[in-house]
Amino acid sequence: MNMSSNLNYTQTGDYLLPNLTLHQPKTPLGKYGRMRLSFLRQQHPVLYHTMLLNGSLYPTLTELEQTAAAMKKQLMADLLAKNPAPDKEKNQMAWVQHMNSLQEQVEEVIRTELIYS
Repeated sequence: MNMSSNLNYTQTGDYLLPNLTLHQPKTPLGKYGRMRLSFLRQQHPVLYHTMLLNGSLYPTLTELEQTAAAMKKQLMADLLAKNPAPDKEKNQMAWVQHMNSLQEQVEEVIRTELIYS
């Protein structure tokens, strides 16, 4: 059998198996990258496998992670400008409640627009 490609093969019994390796990402994925990865695996397995095999999965997830971080920072600033937090020194629990509420709003927007779209 003529092997005209540039792949290296290993003889295993009666079969020639290609020596394939996946390039591991240099940086680990963050929260949003892992969420998108899980979504793709469960809801869009064909797209997941296509991206994995052509090598575009981890660069795409890394880009999504950076986009989500920038979006989170911008949305928090916008929401704080529209809805200022109460004074932290006078009413700490109200401040924590307000900041947690804003954080959840931002997380919901990121999940809707970036992760599950």
